Amino acid sequence: MCGMPQPPPVRSTPARPRRPDASMSLLTNVMDHSLDDGYAEAAARKKAEGAGGMPRTVRAKLGLAAGLVLAALVVTVGAAQARIAAPTVAKERQELIDRVQRETAAADKLEASVDDLRDDVSARQRAALKNHGGGNDLVGILSGAVAVHGPGVKLVVNDAKEATTGGDGNPRETSGFSDTGRVRDRDMQRVVNGLWESGAEAIAINGQRLTALSAIRAAGDAILVDNRPLVPPYTVLAVGDGQRLSTSFQNGADGLYLHALQQNYGIRTDISTEGDVRLPAAPSVIVRTAQQSTGKGTS
Repeated sequence: MCGMPQPPPVRSTPARPRRPDASMSLLTNVMDHSLDDGYAEAAARKKAEGAGGMPRTVRAKLGLAAGLVLAALVVTVGAAQARIAAPTVAKERQELIDRVQRETAAADKLEASVDDLRDDVSARQRAALKNHGGGNDLVGILSGAVAVHGPGVKLVVNDAKEATTGGDGNPRETSGFSDTGRVRDRDMQRVVNGLWESGAEAIAINGQRLTALSAIRAAGDAILVDNRPLVPPYTVLAVGDGQRLSTSFQNGADGLYLHALQQNYGIRTDISTEGDVRLPAAPSVIVRTAQQSTGKGTS
């Protein structure tokens, strides 16, 4: 074994330690070279030519100084003008506030005057109705000029639950509207006329007192009573002999019409007798009197 040549020992060079960020070579390159090479070369070229950085010539320095002075002057002048104009602006603002307060006070005074005139007109109307009504309030009650209360009925009329603004059902025979689940002005007209015919002495719809000159009309889908829009449900209060008024209305033609609307179109109704129904006076009553003609008739 001593005579056989031995193989040279294997010498292993120690391996270099691996960088922890070796697997993120792209991110490492971006961080190490944040500035593109082209930009770096352009910056170096400008620096070598003297084009970058602060101005070097006296003329350039004077121009920069003049620009800075001009900018400072503009800012100073603006601040001075704002300080000078501040009292004027504050004065104009105060004058505007005073004007608004004066106009508001004037409007409040006019509103109070309107209320006084309205009360005076109402008093004169009641006096005129009393004088022409034989010394009692019967004319005032029947005309709606005074508030009333007493036994009566309460009738609530409401749209159908499934009512929409554009149903495709059959139109009502007398209305021409395609949406049959809505309460229409013609329906309320028949309800009111039926109550008058059944012996009602005074009627109000949603707190709106009806008179001999009241009109129930439609404006689109809304119902107007004396040009005031009402929204469902429509609560009709009528003063009169409660039980007799309710029975007479339900058995009459208009009550049967309302019942047909309930059965055929889903209109919801509810009528009940009340021991004490209170109705307000009509907001505006026009007093009209008739004069006996003195002319002789023709034969």
